[in-house]
Amino acid sequence: MRATLPTTTLAILASSLLAAGAPVSYKPEACSVIASGSAECRQAPADFLRIPTGNHAFNNASTEILQDAFSALAVLQNEYYQIGRSTWPSAIDWTAAVTQTVVSGMLSTLTRSLDLVDPGATSSFQGAHENLVSSVYDQIIGYYYGQDIVAIKDEAFDDILWVVLGWIEAMNFARLHDSLHFPKAEHNPNATLPTDIHVALATLPWRGRFWIPSFQSRSQSFWLLGAEGWDTELCHGGMVWNPRLEPYKNAITNELYISASISMYRHFADDSTVDGDPVYLQAAIEGYKWLVNSNMTNDAGLFVDGFHIGGLADGNIECNVRDEMVYTYNQGVLLTGQRGLWEVTGSPSYLADGHDLIQAVINATGWDLEANQPIDAVGVPSELPRWRGLGRGGILEDECDASGTCSQDSQTFKGIYFHHLNEFCRPLDGNSFKEHKSFNVNSFDSVKAAHRSACQAYLGWIKHNALAALETRDARGRYGMWWGAGLVGNSIAVSPQGDGIDHDAANTTDYRNHGTPQDDIWGRVSRWLPGPQKGGLDKQVVARHLESTDTDMDMNMMESVTKSPAGRQMPRSTDPNDRGRGRTVETQVGGLALLRAYWDVSQSVST
Repeated sequence: MRATLPTTTLAILASSLLAAGAPVSYKPEACSVIASGSAECRQAPADFLRIPTGNHAFNNASTEILQDAFSALAVLQNEYYQIGRSTWPSAIDWTAAVTQTVVSGMLSTLTRSLDLVDPGATSSFQGAHENLVSSVYDQIIGYYYGQDIVAIKDEAFDDILWVVLGWIEAMNFARLHDSLHFPKAEHNPNATLPTDIHVALATLPWRGRFWIPSFQSRSQSFWLLGAEGWDTELCHGGMVWNPRLEPYKNAITNELYISASISMYRHFADDSTVDGDPVYLQAAIEGYKWLVNSNMTNDAGLFVDGFHIGGLADGNIECNVRDEMVYTYNQGVLLTGQRGLWEVTGSPSYLADGHDLIQAVINATGWDLEANQPIDAVGVPSELPRWRGLGRGGILEDECDASGTCSQDSQTFKGIYFHHLNEFCRPLDGNSFKEHKSFNVNSFDSVKAAHRSACQAYLGWIKHNALAALETRDARGRYGMWWGAGLVGNSIAVSPQGDGIDHDAANTTDYRNHGTPQDDIWGRVSRWLPGPQKGGLDKQVVARHLESTDTDMDMNMMESVTKSPAGRQMPRSTDPNDRGRGRTVETQVGGLALLRAYWDVSQSVST
């Protein structure tokens, strides 16, 4: 039995989500900021961080970090973006969508922060601000046309949903930039050009807002395509990852569905020209309810990769075979969904879940939040600190980092994590609740203070990672994949056998680096491979072409050999970040997202 996917129309999708019984409606918690305002709620402060916070007061970023983040952006666009092709050609479809998301987010940071570079800026300097920001925004607009939407529509559901998040991020920037620097009485992105020049000067919004309907339309169409992965026949709900393999319900596809859905709802709710569509909210709440009840977290509080349905041919419909592989990005994307659900419902449980997840990740990197320092001794060149589950020495790490064996997919993961951590730790302003008749000011103030305090406590860890990543830059300003290389004195004498990780742990399949096995669990007809393979739809390759070994099929696993122009082999680099795929558009995005998160979170908790 296979999952039956719903049709793509919004009306049918809505009915399919609600048909199983009573609609999934949100009931405010006792201490929701839009609850009744009971005495218990007023007296119960939120508690997202149960440790002293006295060690976290001196980790704020200086404007030098903003400069470093901008430099990372400049290198990304100068080295990897091609104006003639309107894309980052060395990226693959989904990593290009992530790149666009991170660049759009950085534009929001720049439009909020450029005045801090020169507080006494003149009007001409303000014009230079606009020129800088708009130059990068024009490249985002170019990517709107350069994005291979035809190919992505035939890919897996997670690939499709990355597109949604990317264009929502672009819309968020356009609105923010317009509101900060081009305030008008009313904003209409569909406004026509007035015939009178004085009226035009007084009423037209920023030119970038005119692209919002196009970004909005693409987000809508790709959300509808992605939502076809929602299935209620297997495991009582949840998103299917890839319709061309055996059913697999993984963390990333479900997290993307939740975050994309609530982001779509919030976008339309904020748009004066379109009413917020409850189908998006319904999808986000239903998706979150399924995910948190799916048993997809391990004993360390981290999301494992997903669930297979063992015994499907015999009639089993339960998610009963859990893949224990842990990746960094599976801990990040949900943070945007949790933050969005808080904004809509006022329930602090979403924030509490998010902070629990962040703290689980920090602990799994070997960082002591209370002491604000690594758990293990670092700086011993001859040995790696202990692997703690998602890193070592307090530095976030995927299992492929230390050995230099990351695929193009995995090289994107840590940047995704910090992009969504940044979104989660934005300061709470309460604007979505203040007009509500039951808005509870005391409860909101308590939640706001606790959220700020917790995010401030994370700054030492974020700074530790940022400083480590800065050390991986080469002479051209390109970031490496393994931020923790300095922990071993930048030695390359690390292999999968010597990185301290059990790569053969039970029930783990590192398919993001090595591809899916060809078996009854994953599928015998097709196989998913990481990277830019063009063997068929969504990197699927027919079984008869898959008789090669993993090392044969993925050149990303091989160390590059540097040759002179004459073809003679040159000495290998001693830089551990030159191994494998080396420095790429994806590793540059990782450095940018991390530096941006350090700057933004620092600004958020210092105000």
